Amino acid sequence: MVKYRIKLTKEEVLELQKIVSKGFHSTQTYRAAYVLLNVDEGGFSLGKMTNERICEVLKINMRTIDRIKKKLVEKGMSAALERDKGSRIYEKKIDGDMEAKIISIACSEPPKGFAKWSLRLLADKMVELQYIDSISYVSIGNVLKKTNLNRGK
Repeated sequence: MVKYRIKLTKEEVLELQKIVSKGFHSTQTYRAAYVLLNVDEGGFSLGKMTNERICEVLKINMRTIDRIKKKLVEKGMSAALERDKGSRIYEKKIDGDMEAKIISIACSEPPKGFAKWSLRLLADKMVELQYIDSISYVSIGNVLKKTNLNRGK
C-alpha cells in the first residue's frame, strides 16, 4: 500500500484554515480541509494528529483519509477538497418518440376494471406493447409531469 506524505505550503495551510474557520462550504470540503490540516507534516503544520485520532474526531474511516491524501498528491488541492463527479454515463431510455407513445396510451381508455391509468399500468402496457424492454413507473410519472398530464395520478 502506498503511503502519501503531506507537506503543505504556507499558502495551502492558510487556504485550508480559511475554509475551516468561515464561509459556506460543503461537508466534504470541511472534512477534507480538517484532514489535510491534521496530517500535514510540513514546516507550517499546526501539529500532526494520528490517523486514528482523526478518524475518532471526524467519525470517518481510515480509507477516507487515504483517499483525501491520494487526491491531494495526484490531482491537487481543489480535487482533494471537492467531491468527485460521477463518471457513469446513463443512456436515456425515453426519447421524444417514446414520450409520445406514453402520452397516447395515457390519453386512451384505461383497461377494463380500472377507472383511470395508473403509472404502474402505463409502465406495464409499454412493456406489453414491446415499445421498451423495461421502464419504471417513476419514469412514466416524470414524462407525464413534464407534459402536465400527471394531475391526480
